[in-house]
Parts: sequence; C-alpha cells; structure tokens
Amino acid sequence: MITIVSDTHGTTGHELAGRTMAAVRDADLVVHAGDFTTEVVLNAFEAESTRLIAVHGNNATPSVRERLPAVRTFEENGIRFALTHRRDGGSTGLELFGRERDADVVVFGHSHRHLARRTGEVMLLNPGSHARPRGNLPTHVELEPENEGFAGGIYTRNGKLVEEFHVGGLES
Repeated sequence: MITIVSDTHGTTGHELAGRTMAAVRDADLVVHAGDFTTEVVLNAFEAESTRLIAVHGNNATPSVRERLPAVRTFEENGIRFALTHRRDGGSTGLELFGRERDADVVVFGHSHRHLARRTGEVMLLNPGSHARPRGNLPTHVELEPENEGFAGGIYTRNGKLVEEFHVGGLES
C-alpha cells in the first residue's frame, strides 16, 4: 500500500492520528507532498515510515530544503508519479508539469483540500492535510495495487471513506 499525505505544518512531530497514523505505519511507501515545516517533523515521518518519498514545501525551513528536492518522479506498479508541493497555473499548470515528466499521476499539496481528478492524460491527486485542514476535512490518500495500477481512496483521519478512484489498470 502507498499512503500519501501533505501539509503537516508541524514543529514538534508528525501530527499523525487515527487511520492516518495506521496507514502510514502499514504502508510499503509513504509519499509526502511537502510542508513538513521543520526537520523534527521530517525525522518523525522517517521514523514512522518503512520508505518515504517526499518534497519540501513553501513553508520548509532551510534544513528541510537542504534534505528534500522541490520535485521528484518515481514509479510504482507500472504507474509514473510526479511529486511537487505546488505549481502555478492551477490544474493546467499541474497537468503540464505531469506531462513534462511523462507522469500518469501528479501528486501535490499546498491547498489543504483533497482532490482526485483526471485532467487530460494526467490524474491530479492532492491528499489534503491530515493535520491542518484549514476548514476542510483532515484527509490522506491510500493506494492499493491492482493489476497495472491502483485502487485509491481518500480517507479522513477517523477512517471515513470520502472518495474512491482508480489510477491506471481499470482506466486504461
């Protein structure tokens, strides 16, 4: 399983709780779309994760920026992911960012609002914020491998399923 989180905005720890904590601990891969804020928070995520792929966000301290890039690309189960915290240009900018990297999925954060939407050839995926939802639901994303892709769900930290979607596999 892949667990995707973003926008922790912590200073003292990972701010994980409930289903989000369990999903991070159970995941084969944790993806963080930026704004840990401090190195203490980044270290806390590394301690809870078997494997962590992350980028820094616009609120990252210099020590976090030194350890994490602004952009990453990776592949899992036949799906290519492009990871960033934010991109100018809204959905169009994110789609172009993904197409430039030959990605099937663009994972991003910054808005603190969950989103799973296909735009053209690219799926846009924002896990929202598990810790600082700013008036939105506190959410994260879980991806379970299926065929050549993933079955996905957006969940609240108390375990409520908000939305289901598929990446690759059944969509192709």
